[in-house]
Amino acid sequence: MDITPYVDSLRSSLVSAADSAGDETRQAAERLTFALDSSARLAIMEAVSQAAAEITAEMPNGGVDVRLNGRDLDFLVHTAAPTPPPPPPPPAPDDVEDGNLARITLRLPEAVKGKAEERAAEAGQSLNTWLVNIIRMATRDGSINIDVDLSSIPFFGNDPFGGSKGRGSKRMTGWL
Repeated sequence: MDITPYVDSLRSSLVSAADSAGDETRQAAERLTFALDSSARLAIMEAVSQAAAEITAEMPNGGVDVRLNGRDLDFLVHTAAPTPPPPPPPPAPDDVEDGNLARITLRLPEAVKGKAEERAAEAGQSLNTWLVNIIRMATRDGSINIDVDLSSIPFFGNDPFGGSKGRGSKRMTGWL
């Protein structure tokens, strides 16, 4: 967008207004309009940027950016893909459809319980739900228990498993 015509229109209006006051006032107004050129451009750019910000605030997705290209303004309109709805909750597993639940007492060392609570929180689940899912994975048909000793693989001094010392620091275990 070329804003020069708007600045020129402002200059012309100021000179016309000063023209009625005499030749000396008109000449002073002409000199002032050249001094005001950059200030007028800046004011116009700020007004256009504010308008773009207000348009962006009203758009459901995306927005409008104003960029300076030499003495001209360029507009960049961008739209973002709508945010997909959250995935539906997982269907009830086959083994819980009848609504019968069994209660058990599980005794864990406090440190293990703390780590399990951290993992459940990372997964966005309660500790009970997290434990049920772990047990479900371990007991479903075709599940495979993985227990791999990685100590023979050189990591060039960098332990990708967090650098813990002692038993289990180079083992990978879990259910697939």
